[in-house]
Amino acid sequence: MNPLSRKEQQQRKIRTQTGFFAALDQSGGSTPKALLAYGIPESAWSGEEQMFTLVHQMRARLITTPSFNGDRILGAILFAGTMDRDIEGQATADHLWDRKRVVPFLKVDQGLADERDGVHLMKSMPNLPALLAKASLKGIFGTKMRSVINQANTTGVQAVVHQQFEVAAQILAAGLVPIIEPEVDIHASNKAGAEALLKAALEEYLDALPANQWVMLKLTLPEQDDFYAEFTNHPKVLKVVALSGGYSRAEANERLSRNHGVIASFSRALVEGLSVRQTDAEFDAELDSTIQGIYEASIT
Repeated sequence: MNPLSRKEQQQRKIRTQTGFFAALDQSGGSTPKALLAYGIPESAWSGEEQMFTLVHQMRARLITTPSFNGDRILGAILFAGTMDRDIEGQATADHLWDRKRVVPFLKVDQGLADERDGVHLMKSMPNLPALLAKASLKGIFGTKMRSVINQANTTGVQAVVHQQFEVAAQILAAGLVPIIEPEVDIHASNKAGAEALLKAALEEYLDALPANQWVMLKLTLPEQDDFYAEFTNHPKVLKVVALSGGYSRAEANERLSRNHGVIASFSRALVEGLSVRQTDAEFDAELDSTIQGIYEASIT
């Protein structure tokens, strides 16, 4: 029997193993806030390059911590700058898979456009083909891209989903698996109504996907428990993951545990409580406790 390729091993892990995703993809706009929460004020750097060096050191510390491994973590979503850097002398994506057995993903969107029809579409991505080509060479398995829905506006929600699947087609053609993330803002007016519109639009586009193509969905934890249950069993959906979306980790875990078959893909909630001032032992103990809590909420 031929051994499975790296990509086949990764796909099997995501499809069959229990666990959750670590979202380590803060970009330029959200990095200062992430560093401040970690205990590094803006006065600690001058210029974007120093800022990204500091956040990479934070991410590398997290990834190399003993508790961060593929036993409970299925995948990690990276910022492009993280993909381009090394951890312990090895390219980040290779380090994640070879040493940690964590599947590497890449955030590919370039941020949000101004609000229109109650939503934020993604900004244009003219460099996407080059980025996808680089990601493939660097051993990235899949991608993530985020839009935001602020209102239950049919025109806006349809535009978000159309754009997401339009870009997903390019990603699939490049041999990568897209994570489609149409985030419903937790403070959205008529959040439940927006979720109903989103669900209907997603169903339409998922059913139209060609054979032998799979996507993943990253969704806001819904107002109605198990609202996205159909997607967890959909033949075109490899996995449904949930963002924490501004909820505290405790509330995000509690909501997640009521949505069976959905797993976490937390960013801020994952690093909540971690500090640059902690000793390595304190840091690992805090992270281990966090990972276990998110893992338990993800396996309901």
